[in-house]
Amino acid sequence: MLNRDYSTWRIGGRELTLARPRVMGILNVTPDSFSDGGSYADADAAVERGMRMLDEGADLVDVGGESTRPGFEPVDAEEEARRVVPVVRALVAEGAPVSIDTRHAEVARMCVRLGASVVNDVTGFTDQRMIDLAAETDVGCVVMHAGLVAPSARRRSVTLDSSAEAREAEARRRAAAEAEAAGEAAEDDEAEGGEEGRGQDARDAIPADERAALDQLEAVMERTARGISEPTVRLAGARRYTLPDDGPIMRQVMGFLADRARTLMRAGVDQRRICVDPGAGFGKQVAEDLVIQRATAQMASMGYPLMCAVSRKRVTGALSGTDVDERDEATFGMALAAAEAGARVLRVHDVRGMVRALDAYWGVAHPNPRRAFVGLGSNVGDRLGYLLRAVRLIDEVPLTAVTGVSAAYESEPAYGIATPVANCVVELRTELDPLVLLDALLGVEDRLGRTRREGSDVPGPRTIDCDLLWMDGEVHSGRRLTLPHPGLGERHFVLEPLEDLMRGAARFLSHHGVEVADEGDRVGAIRRELGELPWR
Repeated sequence: MLNRDYSTWRIGGRELTLARPRVMGILNVTPDSFSDGGSYADADAAVERGMRMLDEGADLVDVGGESTRPGFEPVDAEEEARRVVPVVRALVAEGAPVSIDTRHAEVARMCVRLGASVVNDVTGFTDQRMIDLAAETDVGCVVMHAGLVAPSARRRSVTLDSSAEAREAEARRRAAAEAEAAGEAAEDDEAEGGEEGRGQDARDAIPADERAALDQLEAVMERTARGISEPTVRLAGARRYTLPDDGPIMRQVMGFLADRARTLMRAGVDQRRICVDPGAGFGKQVAEDLVIQRATAQMASMGYPLMCAVSRKRVTGALSGTDVDERDEATFGMALAAAEAGARVLRVHDVRGMVRALDAYWGVAHPNPRRAFVGLGSNVGDRLGYLLRAVRLIDEVPLTAVTGVSAAYESEPAYGIATPVANCVVELRTELDPLVLLDALLGVEDRLGRTRREGSDVPGPRTIDCDLLWMDGEVHSGRRLTLPHPGLGERHFVLEPLEDLMRGAARFLSHHGVEVADEGDRVGAIRRELGELPWR
């Protein structure tokens, strides 16, 4: 339990703590995705959607340029790069943490050079070039299983009658099942070898190793599309169960994931960079996906961050009786069940809904008050009065308690402000998500009459300014909120009050990845101390 709750996932220059599950937003820049194909094929629309996901609470944006839905049409690396590179470049420029969902090593390499933090490979790093890329960089790696989970994943049955007739009936049933499985395999081979209209000339131009991987992936998704399953036959003297035997399925899935993870580690990839994904829907039938999801705790015990990627998949539709455009609620339910069992990365289409469901569920099931610091500033009217009222209003925020307040200080104007500012730093403990806490702080500003200059980069006079500076275990990027605060390490009017709340504030922040400027290079120098705030 401790390993699960306090592990981390290293992705590029970031480290995501996994004491709480993280949400990965799906951004398909394809014309033919099974769920949202064509919605974000335009690069500008895709970038805007990606940034909106971060503001809705996503920790990562997963950009994909090739649909791998059942019956998908493969695209070559050049076309995929044309789709994803402008989007990845723009998102990274905005500070977004980006995952690139691709099976093409050359596309992955381009995107990593642009600043992508994660490579999400549907073929599970079976391509040596993908392994080399992972070994040469510091990106996070998502190893996914795509394939059949057993030669014949049949429903379990138990013989209840030990008579000779029952034994003979069971033998006939097994023989028929084996013959049927052999027939399906032959049909699959024939279909894979004889299918026309795939653009054979273009396929011949693909390198042999990549073509083999593509053929395997296509075959997997074709089987999924056809929905191969066992006919429902009930035999006297035998009790049949609703799901196939989990043993062969989990040996196949976990064996593959463990093997690929070990291969990456032998190549020099840090274990803390590897996340595993059982690949819901990739070559698997609904019953098999359900078996795998019920074994989430087993997979989490492997020691790698575990992804749950069931969003809008057929298994969610089967459980909820819904079509693909109505499966978000079922997705949230399955993702929360997976999170409770140990999954720590939830890959979803509807980020806002997933984050809200997770916030509510996690807040009840896993109490986790965390330390945070908020910077307050005022340069209008009764400055100390506004600081004091703000502290007391913050202390009234639900699931939040102020635990300390620095002295008030007057600082030199900075960042375009025209007059000196009265500042303090508030220490608190909160059980709220950072974006929920941010909304509460904006509410405090509104209650104290702050006015904002829309469309201006120059801050005007304000009764109160509430900046969420730092929160334990949280790294976030977005237009609404960046954590730690991007100006935290250069603000003398923040660093000096922090010393009232802890000794060695610069050392503390540096330990948590904040680059702290030398005192002579800081902005907003302290002029004088204004005294203590009687906030209690």
